[in-house]
Amino acid sequence: MKGSFPVHKPVLVEEAVSALAVQPAGIYVDGTFGRGGHSRAILARLSADGRLLGIDLDPQAVACGVALAASDQRFTIRQGSFAELNRLLDESGLTGAVQGVLLDLGVSSPQLDQSERGFSFMTDGPLDMRMDPNQGQSAADWLKHASREDIARVLRQFGEERFAGRIARAIVAMRAQTPIRSTRQLADLVARVVSTREPGKHPATRTFQALRIQVNDELNALSRCLEQAVTRLASGGRLVVISFHSLEDRIVKHFIRREAQGPRLPKWAAVPNRSSSGRLRPIGRPVRPSAQEVAGNPRARSAIMRVAERLP
Repeated sequence: MKGSFPVHKPVLVEEAVSALAVQPAGIYVDGTFGRGGHSRAILARLSADGRLLGIDLDPQAVACGVALAASDQRFTIRQGSFAELNRLLDESGLTGAVQGVLLDLGVSSPQLDQSERGFSFMTDGPLDMRMDPNQGQSAADWLKHASREDIARVLRQFGEERFAGRIARAIVAMRAQTPIRSTRQLADLVARVVSTREPGKHPATRTFQALRIQVNDELNALSRCLEQAVTRLASGGRLVVISFHSLEDRIVKHFIRREAQGPRLPKWAAVPNRSSSGRLRPIGRPVRPSAQEVAGNPRARSAIMRVAERLP
C-alpha cells in the first residue's frame, strides 16, 4: 500500500475510534477517508456484520479506498462531499440509521506535499487548491475574476487575516500586470505586503487557508454535513469531529451546543423553560493530541476533537 499511495499520518486515531464506541455489527461513516487511517482502525473493531462507508472528494484518496474495498467487503468508498451524506448513504444501500459519523477536517499530508495540488506555499506549483481537481474553480481562476472587495472579504472571513485589504489591493494590482498562477507568486506577494509576521508562521498561511476554504466551500459543506449527520444517527450513535482551525471548531462547537439545548420556543409557548429536549449531548471535554503525538506528527498540533451522542 505504501508503495502505491502517498502516506498520510492520521491524527487522534485511537481517541477518535474510542469516542465512536464502535459496535461490532454497527454501521459507520468516515466522511473524510484520506488514506484510510481512521477507517482501518474502525474496521479492526467491526465484526463480519459491520459496515463502513468512506467518503472523499479527492480522486487519489478514492483510489486508495477502492483498493481497501477490494480486500474488505465490509467497506464501501464513494467519491463526493460529506455535505451529500444522505445521498451517498442511500446510494450505498445504507438507508437506515447509522451508529457513528467521523469527520477529520482539513487537508491531508499527501495533498500538502504534492506541489501540483497547490495547497502549500512551501514548494512552487499551480495555484489550484481544489479537493477534487476535476471539478469546480481553481484558486487561480477565482483570483483572476474576483473583485478586490470579495478577495478582502474572503481573506478576512476565512483566514482571519488583519491585512486582508492590503493583500487584496496587491493581488488586484499584480493581476493587472501578470496572471497569478503559481503558489510561489502568491506567497511572495503576501510576504512583500505583510509587514509583521506571527512567530513560526509564514505570512501567507492565512491567505492560503482562506482561499482553500473559499474554493472548496468548506464551511458550508461542514454545516450541511452536521445537519444531515444528526438526523441519520441512531439513538446512542456518536458524532466525532476533528478540526484544525478556529472557524471549523466554532461551527462544530456551536452546532453541538445548539442541538444539546434544543429549539428555543417563544415566551408565550406553554412549555417549561420555553425549550424542548435537544437531539445531542456532548461527550467529555474537547480532546487535543498528546505532546508525544505532536512530536511525531507536527501537523497534529492544532487539532481539536469534539464528540456528541444522539439522544433518543
